[in-house]
Amino acid sequence: MKWLFIGAMALVTYLIRALPLTILQGKIKNKWLRSFLYYVPYACLSAMTFPAIFFATQSVWSAVAGVAIALLLAFFNRSLITVAAGACLTVLVVEQLMPLF
Repeated sequence: MKWLFIGAMALVTYLIRALPLTILQGKIKNKWLRSFLYYVPYACLSAMTFPAIFFATQSVWSAVAGVAIALLLAFFNRSLITVAAGACLTVLVVEQLMPLF
């Protein structure tokens, strides 16, 4: 029975991806729809990432500090590895300093 459920989930997942490719063969000319589809990946990634950021640490304050440093580094056009390392280092330092306060 579990193989039937796995097969059904695989089929549904495949259809969701394959149907738009087969149905929408021409270029999308509607400006609003094109801009909407352009921003969908960013919105989905943000919706999945931000809750994980704030609940992955021991304290919300260390997560806020890490996000603040990440946004600051990204604002100054630092590389992805620099932004990620800076945010991780900030969270580590803040969590180590939290028991002192």
